[in-house]
Amino acid sequence: MVEKKLWGGRFEAGLEEWVEEFGASIRFDQRLAQYDIQGSIAHVTMLGKQGILQPEEAVAIQTGLQELLADCQAGRLSFDVSNEDIHMNIESLLTEKIGPLAGKLHTARSRNDQVATDMHLYLKEQLVLVLDKLWKLRETLVNLASQHVETIMPGYTHLQHAQPISFGHHLMAYYSMFSRDSERFAFNRKHADLSPLGAAALAGTTFPVDRELTSELMGFAKPYSNSLDAVSDRDFILEFLSNSSLLMMHMSRLCEEIINWCSHEYQFVTLSDTFSTGSSIMPQKKNPDMAELIRGKSGRVYGNLIGLLTVMKSLPLAYNKDLQEDKEGMFDTVDTITVALDILSGMLQTMTVNEQIMEEATQKDFSNATELADYLANKGIPFRQAHEIVGKLVLDCSKAGHYLQDVPLATYRAISELIEADVYQALSSKTAVERRTSLGGTGFSQVEWQIQTAKTELNQEKSL
Repeated sequence: MVEKKLWGGRFEAGLEEWVEEFGASIRFDQRLAQYDIQGSIAHVTMLGKQGILQPEEAVAIQTGLQELLADCQAGRLSFDVSNEDIHMNIESLLTEKIGPLAGKLHTARSRNDQVATDMHLYLKEQLVLVLDKLWKLRETLVNLASQHVETIMPGYTHLQHAQPISFGHHLMAYYSMFSRDSERFAFNRKHADLSPLGAAALAGTTFPVDRELTSELMGFAKPYSNSLDAVSDRDFILEFLSNSSLLMMHMSRLCEEIINWCSHEYQFVTLSDTFSTGSSIMPQKKNPDMAELIRGKSGRVYGNLIGLLTVMKSLPLAYNKDLQEDKEGMFDTVDTITVALDILSGMLQTMTVNEQIMEEATQKDFSNATELADYLANKGIPFRQAHEIVGKLVLDCSKAGHYLQDVPLATYRAISELIEADVYQALSSKTAVERRTSLGGTGFSQVEWQIQTAKTELNQEKSL
């Protein structure tokens, strides 16, 4: 005897248990339970208003669904793998509550438009959460930058000391990256804010459904305009995974810097014990494990994106079972980025910035070489010639074991009588940073401007 399935009318034999386990999605798509019920409530409300169901039938189904929603929110629902997915589990549970009338809920609907609707509802809600956590990270960066406008640190190219910069300026670079991430997630909401419900399996339905009504009841901006696209589109998930990959890349870059900064070689920052761990064998160790984990977890988010892109790349229209693979990577990415955003914000809020060590790192290097070249250029020496002069001076200093600020004025004047005692002021790290007032530069006034602009942006976003 074949176990009765909701779709089993044309089958003579049933699935073996191990095959059923392979095909079932309830293990992970149970996470969509409340959204599936919300979509069903909207659907049956519309069926009643359109006269597709009798008023008393619609009310009875609505009542049963509301009870299921309450059970779901209280964690009282249990699911059966023999019902395959969240949709059939919910319908089975509804049948237990109200009897065979539950079968009328699926009128003018397919699991194809149902699952797409569930995921739109889920991701639309999660995007609000992601944007909120991203806003808090950006606020944390701005607040930290405000405290360190005049904190001097080495700026790097090729991981070599390049020019001294403001630590606040460095932090604001990440603010800019995360602001672009925020814009991308905000745009992602536009494509998540579409309702597939009513597209049915792929071709629409002969019943006089009102897709605008169900869209409105669920809080969507509008329905999809093409039924084939409605059930087969996963662009909104791919956008989310792509945006998340960029976000994780940005977080990973910052974490890489934090990992360097708290090493013995740098000692630029000290992480809070809350975001550090020790070693099982080396008592002295204080490891930046949380930063390393964020850096490492970028790989799993990239993998989720590549996985779904690969699933989608050869799928003909409309629905295919391959699309069952669209959920786990989405869920995992939501979990990964939301926690990572909280961890990174916490690390930044609680770390100690060792300002003196940062500044000293710019005094025992040649990061002021460009300042000397600019100084000579301002005295009328062509920059290319000035560049060569300074390069030879750096070589001589390296051999002698001292720095440009240690070179006697007489030596400088032997190079050019245009050089005066003010050269040492020009070689000061603070002067080097302060004078770079070009738009977006590291000069203190420009960093203050970046911070004020960012605060205005954050306040405007918060008021929306």
